[in-house]
Amino acid sequence: MNRVITLVLMLVFACDGYAQQQPHYTQYVLNTFIINPAVAGIENYWDVKASHRHQWAGLNGGPVTTYLTVHGPLRKTDYPSASATGFSPDGANPRGRAYWETYTAPPSHAGAGFTLLNDKTGPLNRFSASVAYAHHIGIAPGTSLSAGISAGVQRISLDAAALQFQDPSDPAIASSTTLNKWRPDVNVGLYLYSAQYFAGISAQNIIPSELGFDDGKVKGDSLYRGKLVPHLFATAGYRMWVNEEMSVLPSVMIKYITALPVSVDVNAKLQYRDVLWVGASYRHRDGVAAMLGINVNATFNISYAYDYTTSSLNTVSRGTHEIMVGFLIGNRYADLCPRNIW
Repeated sequence: MNRVITLVLMLVFACDGYAQQQPHYTQYVLNTFIINPAVAGIENYWDVKASHRHQWAGLNGGPVTTYLTVHGPLRKTDYPSASATGFSPDGANPRGRAYWETYTAPPSHAGAGFTLLNDKTGPLNRFSASVAYAHHIGIAPGTSLSAGISAGVQRISLDAAALQFQDPSDPAIASSTTLNKWRPDVNVGLYLYSAQYFAGISAQNIIPSELGFDDGKVKGDSLYRGKLVPHLFATAGYRMWVNEEMSVLPSVMIKYITALPVSVDVNAKLQYRDVLWVGASYRHRDGVAAMLGINVNATFNISYAYDYTTSSLNTVSRGTHEIMVGFLIGNRYADLCPRNIW
């Protein structure tokens, strides 16, 4: 087995250790639903996001993650007046400070959504499909709290044909070249949001499960056995004004995985009106990223992120590329930007 493949297997499925089993996302602040099901239905339209991420480009077997998410309200809200975000007149910013001073929390409502995700790292592939439900309630005139759950299945596959073994008769793969294991995929979350801030906590893969590719054929510890463990996320952000035209949103994500050091991401998103934004991110002991996005119209938006690895992997990696496109379906008030999440 070559060195890269061996490293991948040891990181993900070693019996006595755990690693990052869920994908990294640089632009999660644009699609918080991908890490927290409580966001489902937060806006007054159906939000469709598709993303493709090529991590550590240039490294053979580096992670490649593709997903599609769709979520929206089960009952739409009739706003008392037309949206201030559906037009961009000359002069004052229609979503300047005055807009947010009169912001009111949306009525209590339910939301739903689903996620399709494929994450491939070397010979390992994880495919998951899940549906989500969330309920949003107003706890103050300008503040809401939501709780959500998603449930589905995930298939973990090992492509044994991509491995190079010293012993071709290894019992772990003697009977097959593609080994598949199906496991449940259950996630939960809470999300607090208002005109100026948001804070969320979520847990992915909350049902730990054993995962083995040797079907008990290998005695003792095996490279082909491990566990799927919960991943915990805490996120928070606060909107600040640079001037009437521009706002900045600093945010942070703290991630905890069993038996691994806590991971911290620090982000900042600078937005001009409801049209254009740029951002930067720093992941502790891992890398930095730059982001750029544009809201083309009230139906379509697109963004891109480039990560530069500061770890020893930068000697073989040409960085990470992540692109995301979004569609706003049923956006009857022609919002260019979200009202309740940024």
